[in-house]
Amino acid sequence: MLKSQFTLLSALVSTLLLGACASTEVVETHPIKNDHQTRLAACEVANTSISEAEDCAVANDGVIEVIHPQQEIALEIKTTSQPEAKSAEPEAVVVTDVWQRIGNQLTFAIPENKRVKVQRNWYLKHPEYMSRVTNRARPFLYFIAQEIESRNMPLELALLPIVESAFDPFAYSHGRAAGMWQFIPSTAKRFGIHQSWWYDGRRDVIASTQGALDYLEYLHNLFDGNWLHALAAYNSGEGRVKRAIKRNIKAGKPTDFWSLNLPRETRAYVPKLLALADILKKKDKYDFTWPKVENVAVIDVVEIGSQVDLAFAADLAEMDLEALQALNPGFNRWATDPDGPHYLVLPLEIADSFSQKLDAIDQTERLNWVRHRVERGDSLLKLAHQYHTTAQIIKQVNNLSSNIIRSGDHLLVPVALKELSAYTLSNEQRLATTQNRKRADRKFTYTVQSGDTLWDIGRKYKVSPQKLAKWNGMAPIDTLRPGMSLAIWLDDDGSQSDAIMKKLTYTVRKGDSLSRIASKFNIKINDIRKWNDLQKSRYLQPGQKLTLHVDVTRLKNVS
Repeated sequence: MLKSQFTLLSALVSTLLLGACASTEVVETHPIKNDHQTRLAACEVANTSISEAEDCAVANDGVIEVIHPQQEIALEIKTTSQPEAKSAEPEAVVVTDVWQRIGNQLTFAIPENKRVKVQRNWYLKHPEYMSRVTNRARPFLYFIAQEIESRNMPLELALLPIVESAFDPFAYSHGRAAGMWQFIPSTAKRFGIHQSWWYDGRRDVIASTQGALDYLEYLHNLFDGNWLHALAAYNSGEGRVKRAIKRNIKAGKPTDFWSLNLPRETRAYVPKLLALADILKKKDKYDFTWPKVENVAVIDVVEIGSQVDLAFAADLAEMDLEALQALNPGFNRWATDPDGPHYLVLPLEIADSFSQKLDAIDQTERLNWVRHRVERGDSLLKLAHQYHTTAQIIKQVNNLSSNIIRSGDHLLVPVALKELSAYTLSNEQRLATTQNRKRADRKFTYTVQSGDTLWDIGRKYKVSPQKLAKWNGMAPIDTLRPGMSLAIWLDDDGSQSDAIMKKLTYTVRKGDSLSRIASKFNIKINDIRKWNDLQKSRYLQPGQKLTLHVDVTRLKNVS
């Protein structure tokens, strides 16, 4: 019966998977032609095709590109609970829409200047954008509004995730920012947001919302109660805003936000938020329809006390695994973090039932286990990789005092209940989906070598670093690690397009030189040196093993 009741509620979490959108930034540009062969810029914002060059420019104005999952699942969301009466309203007026609840409490002054007008006109011209953003926000908007109200903070902050990430907990951007509130790792750590191999609290909507509001409260106090300064600092850093204020004081200029010399991104960031607030507050004036979000709680946070396999939890809750992961996007792997947080976000109507069922189950039954017999050559790291867990977990489970394991010993190892491909929103599966999405005629896998950069690889295969990053779920400035696998997509219109890259081990023969080997395999001498960490002064020795990465379609006669 619970399962049938949950059918409609599952829609609520599935909408988190809406993709291929950005807050108001260009995701990708394409040349298009009209009948007169006029080339216009085109872009896609929140899955909405924008063909006017001016609109694309406004969408991209000053905003760091935020990359989103491309998958889209749009399901109707229904609730069975009755809207609650909001006691603060006169004459017990019932507020049935969270957006209305927010709009009734907006207090920021909205200046009628060009910077706000441009952004407001863009939003008014593209209502499809707000529709898609609202679908993503729907499961969490009530929670976020409630958190802001409980702190007596301005409700304009509930609109900030629209500007930051279009309410996408899986969004990421350059500088390694991630999540709905776009935290970089260092700031997240500073405000108590836990990050580990198992879990990234920047994507956990509960943890990241609380961290973001902590940070905004700190900035508000730092800038003596000036919310526009605080918002600018949230975007570009408190030091940068403080320096801009000091420069203006020294020059005898005003120090309000509009007078500060700030980065282009920040100069557009605050007007975007103010434009959204103005439209929401005066939606009747602008004849703009915000998609309704029922003013009722739809999620609950359930304490679980220990690590649990997400597939086990989904089965216990009688809900789809992908839906559970969508409500709990902070968990990177197939299970929750053994070190916490020990909670799950669940649809409100099934939270109590799930909690009761879980309490009746022993903690050892929350994970699946294998008994592994240690073989020659095994190590904790090897076993951790094999079973998709960590060496520390294996040590803890087996009460090991060191990393030494011996052949013939038996170890208990926790393993995923289902095939890893079933955990579709785990790090590995999201990356696999991104890398396998067809971008061109042909795909091959490149293994990163020591010293590689996206720029070097892109130049070699005649693709931009930005495209390489996007194809591989990265930001363009992210660091590459040796051994990483990168997907490279090429068209069938050039010599590189038919590349089939293979990793070979070549045994140096008498008389070989780097020049001769490079010529034989149609590769560069410097690449051989880089792949094998060779010094220029060292000579090759017969029998020496060299690692080569070659395009087998371009080999000469090589035995």
